[in-house]
Amino acid sequence: MGVERGSGKGLKQMLKRCSSLGKKSSVDVNFNGVPKGHFVVYVGQSRSRHVIPISFLTHPIFQMLLQQSEEEFGFFQDNGLTIPCDEHFFRALISSINP
Repeated sequence: MGVERGSGKGLKQMLKRCSSLGKKSSVDVNFNGVPKGHFVVYVGQSRSRHVIPISFLTHPIFQMLLQQSEEEFGFFQDNGLTIPCDEHFFRALISSINP
């Protein structure tokens, strides 16, 4: 279950697209209740919703989760970005990244 470095193109596209979120609007929260500078991911089989700061996109641990998501679900996901890991594990990882 190693992480391949070959799929960096898709990851770079995702980072570029997400890094522009929140810059085109003067509103602090969008229509989905997501604060400016954040995005939503769905975690685990229950697809619990988590609002994540865009700054996490450059963190190596979060990039690893994005690569796992791409490998399991593909780059284009119809029902939102899903992270394929246990929710408790995800929360522990996020708390270790949190500034």
